[in-house]
Amino acid sequence: MSKFIVETSARHIHVTEADLALLFGEGAKLTKKKDLSQPGQFACEERVTIVGPKKDLAGVSILGPCRPATQVELSATDARSIGLQIAIKESGDIAGTPGCKIVGPCGEIEIKEGVIVAKRHIHLTPEDAVELNVKDKEIVWVKVETPDRTAILGDVVCRVSPKFARAMHIDTDEANAIASGRDQMGEIVKL
Repeated sequence: MSKFIVETSARHIHVTEADLALLFGEGAKLTKKKDLSQPGQFACEERVTIVGPKKDLAGVSILGPCRPATQVELSATDARSIGLQIAIKESGDIAGTPGCKIVGPCGEIEIKEGVIVAKRHIHLTPEDAVELNVKDKEIVWVKVETPDRTAILGDVVCRVSPKFARAMHIDTDEANAIASGRDQMGEIVKL
């Protein structure tokens, strides 16, 4: 099957173990709320406030497990609303991005960089990549058919790893722009 699920990735944060301890107290562990589509990834009960120059975003979900670098993923609308310049980057590519203050129930941290708008991407296994005739880091076009706003999205990066499950991720701005719903499907198109 050449189609894949297109999921909406809402605002969230990834934290290091050290930053988790500063925000939630020494010895804090992430509490799984629900599993996500990518193997081993989960949404957590723990939430934080992202502080920007103009305003705060409260109740931002943490995704687990802990990572090597703390990173905040917002939509462009979120970033602008709190007064941050947007930086569209792949997850993990935080060099040169804006930072912010993050507040938890037991403390706060200031990250110098790490606030991004995640570049739209497709997670694929190596077998999926062969089937879809794409390579890791290849940029493709994806057609997403919705009842009222079918669209072709460009600049979609293919991310290939045996640790992934086939799924495309877009942010809330993109999902709203195309009126994306549950069980939304997409397919790579050649233009």
